[in-house]
Amino acid sequence: MPLTPTTLQQAIIHFANFENCKEFMTALRWTNGVPVCPVCGSKNLWWLDKRRVWKCKQKHARQTFSLKTGTILEDSPIPLEKWLPAMWMLANCKNGVSSWEIHRALEVTQKTAWFMLQRLRLALQDDMGGGKLGGTVEVDETFIGGKARNMHKARRERALGMKGGGYSGKIGVQGMLQRGGKIKAVVVDNTKLVTLIPNVKANVESGSTVCTDELPAYFCLQADYEHKVVNHAIEYVLGNIHTNGVENFWSLLKRGLGGTYVSVEPFHLFRYVDEQAFRFNNRNLTDGLRFQFAIRHIVGRRLTYKQLTAKEEVPSSLDKDGESA
Repeated sequence: MPLTPTTLQQAIIHFANFENCKEFMTALRWTNGVPVCPVCGSKNLWWLDKRRVWKCKQKHARQTFSLKTGTILEDSPIPLEKWLPAMWMLANCKNGVSSWEIHRALEVTQKTAWFMLQRLRLALQDDMGGGKLGGTVEVDETFIGGKARNMHKARRERALGMKGGGYSGKIGVQGMLQRGGKIKAVVVDNTKLVTLIPNVKANVESGSTVCTDELPAYFCLQADYEHKVVNHAIEYVLGNIHTNGVENFWSLLKRGLGGTYVSVEPFHLFRYVDEQAFRFNNRNLTDGLRFQFAIRHIVGRRLTYKQLTAKEEVPSSLDKDGESA
């Protein structure tokens, strides 16, 4: 394994040299660090230094390929010397990093920086995989959106239920946290039984202990789980029954959304949820290892600008259904 920086300063200096980028990416992408042709699998290649690509010696279409081919970076004119520091910052900054900060730090336009970050967030996406949660699992929901007290009076009164706070006009997010383990979070349209329960069954092992608040939609969990409820109108902790762990995640998520990104379109919200879930689930790793883990997931994924702006359908195998440009 090639040298991996341990701090942001080291990362910027290290990846300013393309040879270091090449060595790092080659070691992560291919077994034993030996590149192979993505078309025919041949290892018989030429390296074309001026173009920074390999050329396969076998005769077939698309003989040339680069370190970006077959990744979320494919077809990007932005060099790896800028992509890698951007991924470092996104993977390791606890409250996220805005496109304006990337724009200033890497000398790209803000629109380019926004597109870069959205593509990198795809690499952080868990796709709700990795096995089901077990043991004691906390399940809760939160709502993302502007606060009623910050709205203009006319707009606040138009949104039914917003006079006293309310959830009208906000987007829901459901989280499932295994105590001492990882969290899985998904954007939801509502908090009805038909929406929430399938998510729990798809991501929590049957027979596990599930702790929730008093939301009636969760009462039917008793058939498949050991369901324990804490009534937040009375108390927040009842012995070992609480949802404080997932509430902590909501705090981190909202700190990033409100403090760093400021305004996130509902269409993109899931990307920002995935970003925060990635950092939370890998919180015990060092910055260098977390960065390596993120980079390993750029292969086999793709997100074009048309897909990102809903002008073209996103393949379901690559993406799910965040800060606007």
